[in-house]
Amino acid sequence: MRTSREAEPGPVTPDDVLLAVRAAATTLTPALDRDWHVPAGALDWTCWETLEHVADDLFAYALQLGPERPPLDTHVPVICEPRRPGGPASTIFAEPAAGPAGLLQALEGCGGLLAAMVRVTPPTVRAHHVFGVADPEGFAAMGVVEVLVHLHDVAAGLGLPWEPDAGLCARVRHRLFPAAPADTDPWQTLLWATGRGELPGRAALTRWRWEGAPRNHLAA
Repeated sequence: MRTSREAEPGPVTPDDVLLAVRAAATTLTPALDRDWHVPAGALDWTCWETLEHVADDLFAYALQLGPERPPLDTHVPVICEPRRPGGPASTIFAEPAAGPAGLLQALEGCGGLLAAMVRVTPPTVRAHHVFGVADPEGFAAMGVVEVLVHLHDVAAGLGLPWEPDAGLCARVRHRLFPAAPADTDPWQTLLWATGRGELPGRAALTRWRWEGAPRNHLAA
């Protein structure tokens, strides 16, 4: 009989960040010749803006872990601003002339930065995030969630299928959404927890957030 400890999906790792980003790039590559300036699903942002936002989040999470003494009450002070009213505020913008292929390179590059920073940063380090001071694993999980759920938005806008690895979804669900049900489909649960769907017996969420504070994955 499995114990509760054995049933837990395990920690989120730097390899999970790379897994999410590579899966996103693989899914989007067949659509490089399409118009990425269409709305990303139900968002007010375009597919291009949404992918820039994801790349920017990955970069920002890596940046938070970089200082010798990471800030615990604010972000590392870099300029972050939108390029149009209602657009996402970003530090990272891809060169429009490079097209969607260049944007995917920016996404992969920022994902590599976050994976590398999580890999070399001691697990005792803490840094600021608006959803709670987090450890390196927490920033890895936040980066993965940004990739997974925003790829859901972008894939809808571009008419592409997108269903990420169930184990990956379960790991980030366990790390960031401890109140979410653990006995439902991991991907559908993650969509529900981020306000993008319903679960049987549970209404769609109109407000949501994750819990970035460290959790003990070895607790019984």
